[in-house]
Amino acid sequence: MVFTKSIEVHNMIQIGSTGRNSGKTTLAKKIIAENYQRFTIYGLKIITISGARGKCQRGETGCGICTSIDEGYELIEESNSVGSKDTMQLLKAGCKKVYLLKVFHDHLLEGFLTFLQYVPRDTLIVCESNSIREVVKPGLFVMMNNQKSLKKTAAKVIDEADIVLETPKFVRSFNLIKTKNGVRFSENDVENRREKV
Repeated sequence: MVFTKSIEVHNMIQIGSTGRNSGKTTLAKKIIAENYQRFTIYGLKIITISGARGKCQRGETGCGICTSIDEGYELIEESNSVGSKDTMQLLKAGCKKVYLLKVFHDHLLEGFLTFLQYVPRDTLIVCESNSIREVVKPGLFVMMNNQKSLKKTAAKVIDEADIVLETPKFVRSFNLIKTKNGVRFSENDVENRREKV
């Protein structure tokens, strides 16, 4: 599907990956831990459902996430910071709030706009997703590229990444600044930059 409408969200760091267990959440937790005392941070994990409705995308018995909705999207606020789920770890790392967006691919923008209704204007968003880049241009898009294969969702957007990392360890910190328009990234550090670290 080709989306004809997209939006810019300058106060969002998007973290994508070429495969599972790549370090997205480790990287997100590091960004959150380094900045939660300076900024209010909301976390968002997006699970984009693109397979047959009511069936696991991986062809397995599955965890129930993909089969728990049959149309549109579902936005769930995480309230537990004790546990191993990614959303729980983001909350524990220092996010003020964390949401899970389970969404069918054709409802990505609609689901994301619903999430934005809960986010105060002056808030930094740390988002784990590949697919959201199809409808949202974030302030910074980091792609984790440390897998032998390339997921279809990553292949569609990897060329849009500002930074491609092979490890979730930063060699530098991102220079975050606050402007009258909200939280932004220093243009000197990220503008027109794509590097392999």
